[in-house]
Amino acid sequence: MYILKKFCLTLLCCNLFAVSALASGTSSIVIDAKSGNILYSNNAEELRYPASLTKLMTLYITFNALESGKLKLTDKLKVSRTAASRSPSKLGAPAGSYIDVKTLIQALIVKSANDCATVLAEALSPSEAEFAELMTKTARKLGMHRTTFKNASGLPNSAQKTTAKDLAILGAAIYHHFPQYYPMFSLTEFQYNGTTYKTHNYLLHDSLGTDGMKTGYTAASGFNILTSAQQGNYRVIAVTLGHKKVKERDQDVSKMMELSLNHIKKNQRVNTNSLKSAINNSLKSSKTKTAYNHSPRKYRR
Repeated sequence: MYILKKFCLTLLCCNLFAVSALASGTSSIVIDAKSGNILYSNNAEELRYPASLTKLMTLYITFNALESGKLKLTDKLKVSRTAASRSPSKLGAPAGSYIDVKTLIQALIVKSANDCATVLAEALSPSEAEFAELMTKTARKLGMHRTTFKNASGLPNSAQKTTAKDLAILGAAIYHHFPQYYPMFSLTEFQYNGTTYKTHNYLLHDSLGTDGMKTGYTAASGFNILTSAQQGNYRVIAVTLGHKKVKERDQDVSKMMELSLNHIKKNQRVNTNSLKSAINNSLKSSKTKTAYNHSPRKYRR
């Protein structure tokens, strides 16, 4: 808990400037997962639509319910008509059916299933709207002061907003508060009713050491990702939002993490100005080689 408090204070005291309107272009941040220090930031406090990165807060609250005993991984939760009516991406379970909590978690991480997000929300609150209020309250407690949630999935809502900085806080909170569940974010597939679902996160298990967390996309948000990579005892958490192409998003975040890890391994007291210059120069060059593994598969979210 001390690490997270220190992390939040570091972020809140950094010299970044916020804007009141949703931004164009991209927003990015990289932090040292151990110290919470910001290694790189670019428009990190600009308001954005989180898209399916919203599900990370749904998962944070679900993990907390598991630890408190309110839920068990084996509990079977009912799919309501509201949940079943959610638009894709979803599992498509019919109203009145039941899905166990472990499968629901896997579906959020791998499939980004909107119907499963609603099932969890309705199990933990009287309604999804009230669950969204709980999400926002939890965000405030974590130090996510510019984030407002309106649903559990990230489906389009003009009032549902966040920042790259706030999402980095959430990523660190999941990693530090629930290390027992963090390995689930490295899943590349899961099975449900005889169907195998593949991940949208093509950075997993690359040569950089990327092992989670979540991707997201809506037309308004662009392509978003919150991810983390570890090399030896060094781990970084990175967020980048608002990309026009998924390959561009993945390549850029890979460059950010690779250069950040290289700098932090050389000296834990990173010269952030030098690192920022290196990252910005790298992002301008389309020929820069990174640990990003180009996937021949059809790209999704």
